Amino acid sequence: MKIALKGHGHDHVIELEAGSTVKQALIEIGIHPSTVIVSHKDIVLPHTTILNADVSLDLTIVSSGG
Repeated sequence: MKIALKGHGHDHVIELEAGSTVKQALIEIGIHPSTVIVSHKDIVLPHTTILNADVSLDLTIVSSGG
């Protein structure tokens, strides 16, 4: 299946096996999961979300500091 990940300078389309997780998709493109929030149609998805079909996901960079 095709997974598109876009946002904040990222624009990737990757192929993954059905049943892969959001976390696996992030790792595949070299993004550490703790650095982004992933959403689909304005709904935040846990990194454990299982993907079973072609989908486009939005990435929001998490920043912290003091």
